[in-house]
Amino acid sequence: MSSSIDIVVTDRPSADVVADISEALDAFNIMASGIADRTPLAVLAKDKATGDILGGLTGRTSLGMLFIDLFHLPETLRGQGIGSRLLAEAEAEGRRRGCRSAVLYTISFQAPAFYQRHGWTVFGEVPCDPEGTSRVFLSKDLRQSLP
Repeated sequence: MSSSIDIVVTDRPSADVVADISEALDAFNIMASGIADRTPLAVLAKDKATGDILGGLTGRTSLGMLFIDLFHLPETLRGQGIGSRLLAEAEAEGRRRGCRSAVLYTISFQAPAFYQRHGWTVFGEVPCDPEGTSRVFLSKDLRQSLP
């Protein structure tokens, strides 16, 4: 069988291919766990006047865990508490969805201290480029009491 398979490496997978792989993995997880709860999540910073999305975070919840995949605010919106509000809303939504914990990664030159100020704990680091930087993996127990 393996001789009839081509292995293809691409930096441009189609949205359909990504969706097919995601759906197949989700189906496997449902079969293995008996739980069908994978749900996308976005918490967005939206300009009140124009309706434009200025930044925010995206992720998903699945099997009792909140995953934060992407989080960006433009420089002009940083330092105003907006990022803290977005993160708090994502955590609250995770709790509403029954998540016990949350996980994400950032890069050492991005925002590990931001997450740590919000109760996230570093559980691993992997060196990456440029030299001297690393991917920083963080988690948070969403069952802990809120302030």
